[in-house]
Amino acid sequence: MPQIVILPHPLFCPDGAVLDAPAGKSICDLLLENDIEIEHACDRVCACTTCHVLVREGYASLNEPQETEEDMLDKAWGLEAVSRLSCQAIIADTDLVVEIPKYTINHAAEKNH
Repeated sequence: MPQIVILPHPLFCPDGAVLDAPAGKSICDLLLENDIEIEHACDRVCACTTCHVLVREGYASLNEPQETEEDMLDKAWGLEAVSRLSCQAIIADTDLVVEIPKYTINHAAEKNH
C-alpha cells in the first residue's frame, strides 16, 4: 500500500502526516478520512479549486486530469505544473508527497487563512 506524505500546513496539518493510502481513493477523501480538513467547497464534484494540492512527488502515477479539472485549475491560486484538485486525483500504487497550498480562492471559507 502506498504512503502519502503530507507536508506541514499551518492550518490543516501543522505537523505534517504520513498516511497509508489504498489505491483507487482520491487524495481529498484520504485527507478527510484522516482528519485533515482540507477545504472542499463544491463537495468534491470538480466545481471549485478549494481542494487544490501540489503533488511534489509521484505526480505521474495519478490518473490523468480531465478537461473539467484542467479548466478549474486555471483559476487556482498558486497554480504549478504539479497542481491537482485533490477530489479528482486518484491514488495508484506509488508513494506521493503532497503539499496543501497556503491560500485558496474561497470567499466562503469557515476557517481563517
